[in-house]
Amino acid sequence: MKKTQTLSTPHDAIFKQFLVDSTTIKDFIKLHLPADLQEICDLTTLQLLSGSFIEDDLRPYYSDVLYSLKTTEGQGYVHVLIEHQSTPDRHMAFRLMRYGIAAMRRHLNAGHDRLPLVIPVLFYAGKRSPYPYSLNWLEDFDNPALAKKLYSDGFILIDVTAIPDDEIMQHRSMAALTLLQKHIQQRDLAALADKLAAVLLAGYLSQEQVKLLFNYIVQAGETADAAKLVRQLAEKVPQHGEELMTIAQQLEQKGFEKGIQQGLEQGLEQGLEQGLEQGLEQGLERGIDKGRREEALRIARQLMHNGYSLTTVSDITGIAAEELALLQQ
Repeated sequence: MKKTQTLSTPHDAIFKQFLVDSTTIKDFIKLHLPADLQEICDLTTLQLLSGSFIEDDLRPYYSDVLYSLKTTEGQGYVHVLIEHQSTPDRHMAFRLMRYGIAAMRRHLNAGHDRLPLVIPVLFYAGKRSPYPYSLNWLEDFDNPALAKKLYSDGFILIDVTAIPDDEIMQHRSMAALTLLQKHIQQRDLAALADKLAAVLLAGYLSQEQVKLLFNYIVQAGETADAAKLVRQLAEKVPQHGEELMTIAQQLEQKGFEKGIQQGLEQGLEQGLEQGLEQGLEQGLERGIDKGRREEALRIARQLMHNGYSLTTVSDITGIAAEELALLQQ
């Protein structure tokens, strides 16, 4: 019978039992964190957090603890990972980066709007000595200098909303897609007919790409404006005319169905509002009538108690003499 592998090891147990102790973790930090990092850390605010970032299949080989603390630069964390497998992990720096990002994501998910400082620490006690691999994750790339530039500077942004249409027209096979994605959420699609037609006639796109564009207009475009655009394209790009006219009909049908749905929803909403208003009005009227009747009955009882005849009391209160007679019983 195959023995089930346990996820707990002696290394894991003793490591966590020691480092979950507040005095021990402070000593650990004072001993091993660089001086410049210690200077920004307020160790009086250390707080052990629950949970682990280690994948289940790696728990026999790694353990971790996560502490939060205040720093002079904002919220911070110390994530200590112990490696207790016999062969060191060549990509440990990347693993530490992944776990650090996971701690940042946890911080954001808790409602914070700024990224925290996460200090990754590797505690290694393997057979091979000294530890053979760099813990600078950028050195895991073939070109660390290029990787540093890529991941230290701002990332590449293609803001199509800021690119003039005339410039987009020069983007060859990307032009049609970029134009559509720039304008698809606006109500000026019909104004794109000439530009899109020119791009389609230029022949940069495959038949499959043209179909994808047309389907995109159907799925994402505002129905009335998209239908107008497609009909104009059908006139300007005759080789796709039949297909475009079919799409225009689909869009018009989509708009018709959408109009019916909106009409039903608005009618239901108005009906509910009117029903509520009528209900409140009727309830108020009933409440007033009930209050008036109770007051009339109170007065009638008082008058009858003082000896007035049923006829006189009926004339004063408006309550029928027969009902007043029942009150006397």
